[in-house]
Amino acid sequence: MAALEAAGVSVAFGLPGVHNLPLWRELNGSPIRLVGVRHEQTAAYAADGYARASGDVGVALTTTGPGAANTLAAVGEAWASRQPVVVIATDIPSTARRHGVWRGVLHEATDQAAMFMPVVKEAIRVHAADEIGPAVARAIRTALAPPARPVYVEIPTDLLSANTRLKGSDPLSRGGLDLGSVDRDQLERALALLERARRPLVWAGGGALQSGAGEAVARLAERLVAPVILTFSAKGLVPPGHPCLVESSPHVPEAGQLWDEADVVVAIGSDLDGMMTQAWKQPQPPHLVAINVDPTDASKNYRPDVVVEADAAKATSALAERLGERGGLDSLQRRVRDLNRAVRERLTREEPEASAFLDVVEGALPDDAVVVCDMCIPGYWLGGFHRTPAPRKFSYPLGWGTLGCAFPQGLGAALAGAGPAVSISGDGGFLYACGELAAAKQENIPLTAVIVDDGGYGMIRYDQDLHGDPREGVDLANPDFVALAASFGIRADSVDGLGEHFGMALKGHVALKEPTLLVARAALGPPPNVSPRWYRR
Repeated sequence: MAALEAAGVSVAFGLPGVHNLPLWRELNGSPIRLVGVRHEQTAAYAADGYARASGDVGVALTTTGPGAANTLAAVGEAWASRQPVVVIATDIPSTARRHGVWRGVLHEATDQAAMFMPVVKEAIRVHAADEIGPAVARAIRTALAPPARPVYVEIPTDLLSANTRLKGSDPLSRGGLDLGSVDRDQLERALALLERARRPLVWAGGGALQSGAGEAVARLAERLVAPVILTFSAKGLVPPGHPCLVESSPHVPEAGQLWDEADVVVAIGSDLDGMMTQAWKQPQPPHLVAINVDPTDASKNYRPDVVVEADAAKATSALAERLGERGGLDSLQRRVRDLNRAVRERLTREEPEASAFLDVVEGALPDDAVVVCDMCIPGYWLGGFHRTPAPRKFSYPLGWGTLGCAFPQGLGAALAGAGPAVSISGDGGFLYACGELAAAKQENIPLTAVIVDDGGYGMIRYDQDLHGDPREGVDLANPDFVALAASFGIRADSVDGLGEHFGMALKGHVALKEPTLLVARAALGPPPNVSPRWYRR
């Protein structure tokens, strides 16, 4: 607990078990708020949501064996989306452990930490009581160090009750995460390409958002007179209305053309993954400058001419400062404005209900609202086209694409102090964690949980129809969601459709500052940014 407090942790999510009760006892007198959830997967999802909304480390506490294993899907999502989450789990007593042998101890696994290896930056096993504090401090530093990713800490249960010499913990130094100065040679090579560029494009990803590079990215785009495309994980990095910002994902031809015609692409904090590039159907650009803390990550999908291995904010700012002024920003602004308008007008013609949904959400939510999306058709629409007003105000399950993530992630986001939180789920995904309505009520978590109920797994239903397959397993028997929420003592309302009435109800729910549920009975078709509708083939 001393290590967590020294690191500035103010909230932790978890579930008690017979093996980790000493943690609960110590937390009882700690300034850290312990949020008890109903399933360990939610503990890790909520820690992830807290990290995305706050930029700080999210902490999940679990017990041994199945308790730890229950977090794996959520830890995988945090890993793939590069979020700083620390999972602290107990293991069987050290005195009962025999390496590689399963003895039948309660909750025993032959190698519990090995389950986490593929989805964490590091798995730290504690072997002595004196190692506990330093191990927790190291885990937090490692999780936050760019590129951020989860870390697992495993503590045999008997060590939690052992006598130890408490060692003082220094506060976490964010300065220790600084990557230092930008390499001069890399910078000069990048500048040489950019100064010759005639049709440059800036492509910014989650690494740019995590480094706080918004102002630097906007300034570089203005100096280059280049349009800016943001990935799903970078939404809000550059504010809507900026003269260079393309307000849609690159999955529509109007935006994709900017990539096709660019003579130099500057990829900032992005690995140019398959989901954003339509399975890498975007062609290799004539020249590519990559700014990334991890040169391997920067080079694994497209071939860069130069990699600037540095913090995104620092390197982007250095490039912008060295570039001379160019003319033509007014012309670019007109082109980008016309492009954004053309995309919206086409969506209105082709998908009027979805277009109205996008407008209603933007109109109903305050600028500081945090929107957390699930793997559902309404979430996909928001991922592709929601005009996010600021960084860390939008969360999308980019990485593993874990269905059922939004509601539990939203619980964490709601406690991050970043603004009112709204989760967007389908009816199928919400049922993954509907028991957490109890946690929301008991902990008075001010989350507005939105369910768009189309009677099943709408995206899978679309895929089956597209392939001429029978509809199997996609049409669901659902509960009365309003009655379900009411049984937990939570206010709930329902509306038909996603238009004006939905917008009025959403605005009212968000203003309540308490856990609420809003059900919209509606069905949307999938947007252009989901793989069955990608235009590049």
